[in-house]
Amino acid sequence: MRQKFVAAAVLSFSLGVLGPLVSLPTQAAAAQVVRIDDLGPTKSAVFIDSPSMGKIIQVQVLHPMGGGARPSYYLLDGLDPGVAQSTWTNATDAESFFASKDVNVVLPVGGQASYYTDWQQDDPRFGRYRWETFLTEELPPIIDARFGGNGVNAIGGLSMGGNAAFILAARNPELYRAVAGYSACPDTGLAQAAMLFSIANRGGDPMRMWGLPGGPAWSEHDPALLAERLRGKTIYLSTGTGIPGPYENEFKPQLAENIFLGGPVEVGVNACTVSFEQRLRLLGIPVHVDYRPNGTHSWSYWEDTLHASWPTIGPAIGA
Repeated sequence: MRQKFVAAAVLSFSLGVLGPLVSLPTQAAAAQVVRIDDLGPTKSAVFIDSPSMGKIIQVQVLHPMGGGARPSYYLLDGLDPGVAQSTWTNATDAESFFASKDVNVVLPVGGQASYYTDWQQDDPRFGRYRWETFLTEELPPIIDARFGGNGVNAIGGLSMGGNAAFILAARNPELYRAVAGYSACPDTGLAQAAMLFSIANRGGDPMRMWGLPGGPAWSEHDPALLAERLRGKTIYLSTGTGIPGPYENEFKPQLAENIFLGGPVEVGVNACTVSFEQRLRLLGIPVHVDYRPNGTHSWSYWEDTLHASWPTIGPAIGA
């Protein structure tokens, strides 16, 4: 219990530096592809008219050059995702890493501070967020039809996207065979204060997401409480300790931010990962955790753990 309190306090502080609610009904209309832009032989940008979001959403897909059916890995971004492309392709070597692999890597673009979930209310800053509906209902049929997806999926993400990956996997267990979190805190109860701060810090109203803290919607989106729904899935988590590591020895513009903000955030993530692993093991649910002896909450480490995770995630989906 003390461990959870300390982790929540650290996460809340770190990310903070950085009438009744009415639920909107889910629309069942099929999403439509507006256009597909070929960005290269193994990269495409798909523009989708989403009925649930009421706007066009861009999704970029890394895919093999050849034909044939293949699995798909949905890879989610962090709190401040790329605008023109996923930060995974902007800040890591994901594009070249997956070029030789027989898998579709599905990269949603946008969704700042959304937690890739269905918000209960539209937000003045962000507009309509219905990411769970888009990612689990509207998008998969398009990926399977346009990119040879065989219906076998995994989902992963870093930081906010990692939290969301576990939430989506727990709420839609039939859709994913594997789930990965890179520097993520999949325990929504433990991360609650940090999530509220992170949304408010970016100009959104966190009460519009799942309502008041402690309300039923928060429990309905907590992988720690829904852990039984993760049973049978391949589960991967990674975390550093917040101690500066090899990438803090490199001079770069974001060095101070990585150390003074990314360090404390990763301390909280580490404690949360330990707690979540203990929760799964108590239930007898296997999990692979990569604990690094150092490392901050930053992209160089996420590139490394993306590589490190693939021997676990890839075989789980037959890639």
